[in-house]
Amino acid sequence: MSNNSKNKNNISWGIIGCGNVTELKSGPPYYKIEGFELSAVMRRDKEKAEDYAKRHNVNKYYTNADALIDDPDIDAVYIATPPDSHKLLGLKVAAAGKPCCIEKPLAPNYADSLKIFQAFESAKIPLFVAYYRRSLPRFTKIKEWIDADLIGEIRHVNWHLSKPANVQDLSKEYNWRTDVTIAPGGYFDDLASHGLDLFTFLLGSIATAKGISLNQQNLYSAKDAITACWLHENGITGAGSWNFGCNLREDRVEIYGSKGKIIFSVFDESPIHLISDEENKTLNIEHPENVQFYHVQNMRDFFFEDKKNHPSTGKSALHTSWVMDKILGYI
Repeated sequence: MSNNSKNKNNISWGIIGCGNVTELKSGPPYYKIEGFELSAVMRRDKEKAEDYAKRHNVNKYYTNADALIDDPDIDAVYIATPPDSHKLLGLKVAAAGKPCCIEKPLAPNYADSLKIFQAFESAKIPLFVAYYRRSLPRFTKIKEWIDADLIGEIRHVNWHLSKPANVQDLSKEYNWRTDVTIAPGGYFDDLASHGLDLFTFLLGSIATAKGISLNQQNLYSAKDAITACWLHENGITGAGSWNFGCNLREDRVEIYGSKGKIIFSVFDESPIHLISDEENKTLNIEHPENVQFYHVQNMRDFFFEDKKNHPSTGKSALHTSWVMDKILGYI
């Protein structure tokens, strides 16, 4: 924590990049959760920054990221900008000596992710990454099932995710999410990172991974079709396929064990299923209104309740970046 916050009851946060993701998903928890307050936001468009500040009752707004980072009243920073800016901004926050939460993925590639991680690690400053599924009750329940051996020894995990090209894709209108210079894997970077990170949370770190990736549709510069296989350090095998030009949207994960399996979706709020030799369970666990609420709450607990084991840190996100680059063939 920055020096000026050591004797404070609240931690004052600033958000860099107060765009759509922060409106409902991630921004409100920073002022709803006791012990945190949202004191400043930054966006390059002055009118949009001012409007966001007014609607969310934030005292200050900036159009320059450096001004927010250097503000002595700001104790910690949440970076919610596109991934290609994460390294530049993250290194500045680390140099300012302030804790940080960075939107996922940590960076567009493993090399940049490593530089961010090392900056915070060497400065001994907390770094969190918004892989918030690790904190959601829906997925912590699945982890409970796995840890309780309800499907026995885990053997394999399989994930298929597909969706049709959207209107923006078909029009070839610019989208940073499919710009190879910002997101080399396209929607794979944005979406698959969530699931792969979740699998390491549920099943342990991945020892090796391989993949095939290509652009089948030629609608944009990034990849749109990826298949992969991987091996967890504990011997669990994994396989995945992600295609962003199919006629139907599908999102299905199956974790196979020696006594049964668990079926769920990474993104849909569909029921989670446990099918085993001894019992069958189906649970419908809804997400909170602000989907990053528990992720942010766990950061609060890290600071105020001395719970030094936040589920999503720079270290865990760095591992996910490594897995992603292994699948895409960049390392």
